[in-house]
Amino acid sequence: MVTSVTNGATRQRSDREANRSETEETARSETEETAETVDPDNIDSSDVVRTAEGELIHEPTGLILEDDQIDRGPEWRAFNQSERQSKSRVGAPITQTMHDKGLTTQIDWRSKDAYGRSLSSEKRNQMNRLRKWQERIRTKDAGERNLQFALSEIDRMSSALGVPRSVREVASVMYRRALSEDLIRGRSIEGMSTAVLYAACRQEGIPRSLSEVTEVSRVENKEIARTYRYVSQELELEMRPVDPKKYLPRFCSQLDVSERIQSKAEEIIDTSAEQGILSGKSPTGFAAAAIYSSSLLYGEKKTQKQVAEVAQVTEVTIRNRYQEQLEAMTADESHDSADLDQYR
Repeated sequence: MVTSVTNGATRQRSDREANRSETEETARSETEETAETVDPDNIDSSDVVRTAEGELIHEPTGLILEDDQIDRGPEWRAFNQSERQSKSRVGAPITQTMHDKGLTTQIDWRSKDAYGRSLSSEKRNQMNRLRKWQERIRTKDAGERNLQFALSEIDRMSSALGVPRSVREVASVMYRRALSEDLIRGRSIEGMSTAVLYAACRQEGIPRSLSEVTEVSRVENKEIARTYRYVSQELELEMRPVDPKKYLPRFCSQLDVSERIQSKAEEIIDTSAEQGILSGKSPTGFAAAAIYSSSLLYGEKKTQKQVAEVAQVTEVTIRNRYQEQLEAMTADESHDSADLDQYR
């Protein structure tokens, strides 16, 4: 009796395993047939997954699209930051701010060997000669010398203005375009480099007035403005009018006023823009007048002279813009007349 029950259970288990194997075999064959009909070039990217082992798999069919793993790391091992720095053999990234894009070799100015020991006098003289020739061969013609000097000027002025590196890169690209299209002929290198830096500041949304750029340049304001108009026209640069509100954070910080002054100044500028009196006005003068007006309203009075010095405009400009803003606020019905009395 026990033997017959055992044989029946064994037979049922064998039947289940046979059915499972048959099902798995059928599913595997269907998957293989489906995988064979899948075109790897027309696979939806959303159906592709990458496993932890690095394989690229088509999830609905299980088709392995890529199984070769490439180790993109270094061939050496390092266990701390100092070892990683000492074993690393990569240089600085390619940059447009250098005439050779930073790809040439630089000879160290320190007269020491790889172990930090001082070189002999004969070796020091040899290294000095090598440095001299290295500097000479970095520029092969007048065009590269022109570019080298212009990019150094852009870097100098950018540091003085405190603009980010992205502005330097954009200005360098603009100057390269101007040089390739022969726009430099008949114009000074300093004027052209200053003009493209001013254009890059406007294009990147970094508010720097023409007066601020002129202060760090070696050319006059009129030449910079004339060259800027010429460059923007020839290179077809899309320059939008500068929003005066972009100057407010910097001016308010230098004047040490509260955040509510800045918020009210933004409101004044928006109201003036709706009234259509912003067109054709200097953005720095308009921002300075808005700060002066809001400081009167909230009792944190700043004199016209203080605001004018920060914004680098005249007191007459502030008074004129102040009157225009007062008229715009009066015409706007949303402002209380009691508040406007404090402006007068």
